[in-house]
Amino acid sequence: MTHVSHPQDQSARATILKNLDALPQILVVCTGNICRSPMGEVVLRERLHEAGLDEYSVASCGVSDEESGGPIYPPAAAMLRENGYPVPVRRAHQATPAELTESGLILAMTVGHARALRPTLERLGVPLERVHLWREFDGTAPIASEGCYLPGGVLAGGQNKHKRSRGYSDYYSSEGTYDVPDPWYTRDFDATLDVVEAGAAGIARLLDPQ
Repeated sequence: MTHVSHPQDQSARATILKNLDALPQILVVCTGNICRSPMGEVVLRERLHEAGLDEYSVASCGVSDEESGGPIYPPAAAMLRENGYPVPVRRAHQATPAELTESGLILAMTVGHARALRPTLERLGVPLERVHLWREFDGTAPIASEGCYLPGGVLAGGQNKHKRSRGYSDYYSSEGTYDVPDPWYTRDFDATLDVVEAGAAGIARLLDPQ
């Protein structure tokens, strides 16, 4: 469970709030934008609304265009409905330059998604401090005061590099510890929702002024 008490957490909170004050959109990113990121979008929007933090908008996208135009994956949508969440009518899409430049907080569902995003962010001139891992907010990883790529972050200094092999991609990589589990492969949508809910609750606590 995330509590903002450590000095590094306080520094991260100050930076995140500063960025969101300028750009109050939160962008959740996964592979194809049909399972984890729309689940994160829906759950986080509800948690922020419950906390009275409606000044922040929440959107989601993928690092890949392979599912573009598709709906939320039916088992993911069913899991959300079964747990009382509204399921919007939406279509999957790959991250756009506008989304990336106009989001004050970018949340990668895995370290692979964060790695995949970085070249585009650097090309667009998006400050890397805006990018965090979802699991920083459930207490699994430290809340990085300068984002997940820079000192103090999980990916600082090239950490968590994967072994490249033919057909292997950061789109699908999973280091396990710092990643939201992919229900497309595990088929365990309950477990994914548990992790999504824990992270969303941590984000809402961090942003709540109370």
